[in-house]
Amino acid sequence: MKRSAISVGIIAMLSAGSAMAWETTLLDTDKPMAAQHITSAKLGIKAAKPFSVTTKRLHGGRQEGVTLVEIDTGAMKITVVPTRGMNVLHAVAGDVRLGWDSPVKQVVNPAFIELNGRNGLGWLEGFNELVTRCGYEWVGHPGEDTDGTLLTLHGLAANTPATKVVLSVDEKPPYTIRLKGELKQQAFKKVDFVIDTELNTVPGATEFTVHDKLTNQGDYAKEYQALYHSNFGTPLLEKDAKFAAPVREVSPFNDYAKADLPTWQTYRAPTKDYDETVYNVFPYGDDDGNTLAVLHNAKGELGVSLAFNINQLPAFSLWKNTDTEGQGYVTGLEPGTSFSYNRRYQRDLKLVPTIGPKESREFMITYTLLSGKAKVDDALKRVETIQNGRETTVREEPLVALPKH
Repeated sequence: MKRSAISVGIIAMLSAGSAMAWETTLLDTDKPMAAQHITSAKLGIKAAKPFSVTTKRLHGGRQEGVTLVEIDTGAMKITVVPTRGMNVLHAVAGDVRLGWDSPVKQVVNPAFIELNGRNGLGWLEGFNELVTRCGYEWVGHPGEDTDGTLLTLHGLAANTPATKVVLSVDEKPPYTIRLKGELKQQAFKKVDFVIDTELNTVPGATEFTVHDKLTNQGDYAKEYQALYHSNFGTPLLEKDAKFAAPVREVSPFNDYAKADLPTWQTYRAPTKDYDETVYNVFPYGDDDGNTLAVLHNAKGELGVSLAFNINQLPAFSLWKNTDTEGQGYVTGLEPGTSFSYNRRYQRDLKLVPTIGPKESREFMITYTLLSGKAKVDDALKRVETIQNGRETTVREEPLVALPKH
């Protein structure tokens, strides 16, 4: 492989204890992201499936200045938004899209969003991604914390542009492709968090892994919360689509969700005035804490799985927004450290952990497209194996008695 033949500025780097990889910095504080098209052919990599990585900048309206990175594995196109917390906009394999149809059509630049607007719901003005990072100081519904601090919906991560974005490709099979981004949440006297994000996949894959590391760079212990708002619409979501996971305990988020508790794992068709219901789930894990959540269509022939570890992400929110298609027909499968209550209500639930000075916490989720009944059935068998006959506790009442408005 002749490095001099690489026209896209890729450099080879060999670090101790790791395989050699081609690596390039796509974005840094002194390097704006330029349009690039990096291919396996240009890198001299002869993978079974040719792959490419393309960068571009959006213009017009509220998406002015947004950067995108598209990773095409040869089987799936995964679009990442460095401008918006390294969120995953969508992932498309053939005619199947993992993602949803939000009324928000543009990829909105955070510069045009006022998070304090709409009584703390300004976050919704940019919400349209497949995977939206929530946190890391707080997650949950907007409102005042116990000390009077206003907490906006789901924290700052989704609207934090990446400081640095690096692409690397392993030179040896399976030629793992890694897109890394650095997010910073820093405020004088308040917090000094750095989140090292990574999305990795391999040529020919119809799955990808999100692997993030949160580090408290400050000198004091701080509270933190994380939630991965993973959102799916059609063709997975439809009437009689189903959710499955090994469940230790489930409860309705609020009184409104209590009415549908008997059918909480089954979905409605688009239903005018249905609004949304949310269910709090504590999953079981296997001996190592690994667990699996599955969403599949009515026939059980198409689905998606989320593999994660309950030692990292012990809480799981199932958001069912089966309102009209125009309103946003979508479900959220949301592994997290916490549920979606305002932080003030989650301390008593022991769902507001702390991170010490210079300590780190890691979160990893693998998203896999399940094409065909055999793959859906295999995933459901894995769920059953983890459940292993253990009972599911169904709580009739919400975990938090929310104030009436």
